[in-house]
Amino acid sequence: MSKEVRELEPKAIWENFCNLNAVPRASKKEERVIQFMIEFGENLGLETHKDKIGNVIIKKPASAGMEDRKTVILQSHLDMVHQKNNDTDFDFDTQGIEMMIDNGWVTAKGTTLGADNGLGVATIMGLLASTDIDHPALEAMFTVDEETGMTGAKELDPSYYDGEILLNLDTEDDDELSIGCAGGIDTNTRYEYEQLYSLEDTQAFKVEIKGLKGGHSGMDIDQGRANANKLMARLLTLATSDCMLHSFEGGGLRNAIPREAVAVVSLLRRHVDGFKSHVKEMQEMFAREYDPVETDIRIEITEIDTPDQMVAGEERIEMLHALNAVHNGVFKMSLKFDNLVETSSSLAQVIIKDGVFTTKSLQRSSVESTKTDVATTVRSPFDLLGAEVEQSGDYPGWEPNPDSPILKTMAEIYRERFKEEPDIKACHAGLECGILGTHLPDVDMISFGPTIKHAHSPDECASIESVEKFWGYLLQVLKSIPKK
Repeated sequence: MSKEVRELEPKAIWENFCNLNAVPRASKKEERVIQFMIEFGENLGLETHKDKIGNVIIKKPASAGMEDRKTVILQSHLDMVHQKNNDTDFDFDTQGIEMMIDNGWVTAKGTTLGADNGLGVATIMGLLASTDIDHPALEAMFTVDEETGMTGAKELDPSYYDGEILLNLDTEDDDELSIGCAGGIDTNTRYEYEQLYSLEDTQAFKVEIKGLKGGHSGMDIDQGRANANKLMARLLTLATSDCMLHSFEGGGLRNAIPREAVAVVSLLRRHVDGFKSHVKEMQEMFAREYDPVETDIRIEITEIDTPDQMVAGEERIEMLHALNAVHNGVFKMSLKFDNLVETSSSLAQVIIKDGVFTTKSLQRSSVESTKTDVATTVRSPFDLLGAEVEQSGDYPGWEPNPDSPILKTMAEIYRERFKEEPDIKACHAGLECGILGTHLPDVDMISFGPTIKHAHSPDECASIESVEKFWGYLLQVLKSIPKK
């Protein structure tokens, strides 16, 4: 399958993307991809470094005739979101991504594709390896751990860089020039609950909510997509009071909208038929509520043996109430930019199992005060429950600069090349630019990239036509970098 992808144009991107996708690169497990990038730079005979946190820096001198232009930092992150469908047999630690072409898009077989941000990395690799492209002096900045904390950006050593312009290749619409982004903070909770021995003469069920679209909890948070954790909490809360809970597991990645959730419950046998009717009614209700955004919501129940222990009844109710109360989705729209989410929260993971109830959620905002507001709102139900609440990983947003010189240059090139206006905007994703700006305060930054859909989910795909458009545009931008 990857052979077909290698034949796509521009080969400078797709061949490097295939090579990169053969290397496992989960966040906080980037050792192999770091070594891969170091060897790539050294094999090209280019100045190559690794800073103390693991970011890789590769420098390339300007091409002939471009020595008097400003130095450009090209930046992308090495890690990718590892997400797969429950029925997909795949080991991210040992296997390379299985890619395929589907009607003009490159996608993966039941897993995330890694286009976020692998296509940006592969693009920079193509430029570093080139021998016939006009470009100024380049400083490639490959950061680590963007997806689970932006550690690479936070711990960046700025002494390696002399560039005056930074091009971040990590947006997901090829007509977009991004000049701002949201900051974020993680809220993680832990609560120990009482377990009781399960009742006798009961029937247990595994309840699965699946078929949701999921997606990026920043870029897709305003799309009206369902959160499997919130749906499961509603289903269990509205079930008969005799519905006993044994476990609840949903979601996983902090920055992905949960697509699936699984709970184990048991009932006295006289309530089984009523519970089955309840599940059917909830599926129909969810389908109506989320039509036409979610078209494949499914709730499946399977009879299983009753586990030995269950959640104590009163605590079951209190934990479900906390889940129902926690905010999920858009919190506030921007009053300054049309159609921009200012503040949001996503309930990324819920686990109720073996006497411990934990949650993970991510709050985002381009305004620091409302980021604090939503973080306080999210923690409040867990504070009332008596849970331990840890809020960490706080990182700043990137304040838009509509007067940016590189923005003016790139917007003009876009108009001339494509005969249309670029979409100049701030985004609700957590780009690294806000953090990088604290290390490199005098650098003029912009973010752009090819079209990628459904990032952070197994439906992730990249437009083949868009990658070619992006590559041609980038080459013209590099050729037009102003003089020092």
